[in-house]
Amino acid sequence: MKVLLDTNVILDVVFRREEWLEVSGGVWQAHVDGYLEGFVTATTVTDIFYVVRRYATLEKAREVVTGILHTLAVVAVDQATLFYANQLSGSDFEDNVQMACVVQAGLEAIVTRDKKGFKLATVPVYAPAELLDVLEIRKE
Repeated sequence: MKVLLDTNVILDVVFRREEWLEVSGGVWQAHVDGYLEGFVTATTVTDIFYVVRRYATLEKAREVVTGILHTLAVVAVDQATLFYANQLSGSDFEDNVQMACVVQAGLEAIVTRDKKGFKLATVPVYAPAELLDVLEIRKE
């Protein structure tokens, strides 16, 4: 299954956010173990760099981006993507860009902790725990 990982899922892993680490880390591990193919948008990579740099160090931000680039596939964000996203009726442009990337890259699902931002998605939208259940790899 080819899935787009939302920024919040990756940041849960990077910052080891206790409340969500088990399920978001489980999604990351599912990608590493080959149960799914993980994708991020190019804009997600820049957003993650900014957040990690702000709350940690420049070195940590570069380390995280390097890990993402070596681990996940990156979906390009070009002018056509932005035009498409701008035509979507959702009120959050960042979410619209991600939905446009999903369509343009032919991905099968979105994984996010903010499902309400993806109500208009044309593919299934899963919380991390839901995706692990779908993949039947969630630990009890």
